[in-house]
Amino acid sequence: MSRGSGNSLMQTDVGLVSSVTATRPGAQELKVKLEAGEEHAVNYTQLLGEVQVGEQVLLNTTAVRAKLGTGGYHFVMKRGAEKKRAEQVGRIVKLRYTPLQFRCRAVEEEDSPYRQALESCEDLARMPVVVAGLHSQIAPAAAAVKGLSPEARVAYIMTDTAALPYAFSKLAARLRELGLIDAAITVGQAFGGDYEAVNLYTGLLAARAALGADTAIVAQGPGNVGTETEWGFSSIAQGDQINAVGVLGGTPIAVPRVSFADPRERHRGVSRQSLVALGQVALVQAVVAVPAMDSDRLELVHRQLDDAGITERHEVLVAKGEIGLQVLAQHGVEVTTMGRRVDEDPEFFLAAGAAGAVAVEAITWTNNSEKDS
Repeated sequence: MSRGSGNSLMQTDVGLVSSVTATRPGAQELKVKLEAGEEHAVNYTQLLGEVQVGEQVLLNTTAVRAKLGTGGYHFVMKRGAEKKRAEQVGRIVKLRYTPLQFRCRAVEEEDSPYRQALESCEDLARMPVVVAGLHSQIAPAAAAVKGLSPEARVAYIMTDTAALPYAFSKLAARLRELGLIDAAITVGQAFGGDYEAVNLYTGLLAARAALGADTAIVAQGPGNVGTETEWGFSSIAQGDQINAVGVLGGTPIAVPRVSFADPRERHRGVSRQSLVALGQVALVQAVVAVPAMDSDRLELVHRQLDDAGITERHEVLVAKGEIGLQVLAQHGVEVTTMGRRVDEDPEFFLAAGAAGAVAVEAITWTNNSEKDS
């Protein structure tokens, strides 16, 4: 084993795979022996195939060495010997112009089995779409939908403003395994979902046309970036995503980031990030789902939404979000935000559950309207 590149922009190291500790569709979790000792790594099998114990691997160690939030994982960049892998299909290249670029078949391609359905789908026909800023919010939202309407088909659309590989998310894999999410669509440079799409617009249309979804949840993968500046955070894309849903004739349901446990003043009550995304970036009307909570806290939330112009621009609804947390508890799914559990920061998760509950109401309303027409 030898120490890899000292490049200040990218740190690498070479090690030997000592064990495969976990597998899920698209990813292996590994223990790898390095000069500094045994450390954790992730290998994306869609890119490199499955590695075996004893193989030499080249690792990207940048984030861990810089103590950034990757969960303490290095990432396999190359295997020690070339292995024959299944031939790649499709004409769309993701991770474009990087050493890991690869081909995949997107729903928009001419030879895609979904091309005709996609072209025939003119709009979302008022389909409710939950738009969340943070990855951890997808679990209570999806669980609330399934808890209130078990037959509803739920698509998770993962965008490319945080983690790019869908397989990195243990949470998404668990929700898929439990049937709380029926399919995943990865858009832009994100990859590894059940369906691939070139952008969010076609990803949304694919949810309806290819999956026949009753509702979709749009959110980035793990790894929200924040810089403590007014505009420098990746979840600002929530506003753009609301606009996309509105342009396509869907019903956007926004999940505000609400917390009374976060010690940072800018995240107390409604996070400043949500106030900017919903109050300044989102240009089409959305439903903003606010969880039922203690009256003093609810008053603060309403005041913050008023001051940011959100109440005037959007429809603010207070809804109960507990069903989402109850369903997750029944399945033994634990979710956290910034290391805090549900009991430590309940309003954060209740907001997502409330959005899921509102989505079910919208599904029912839309279905009844279609019957009456």
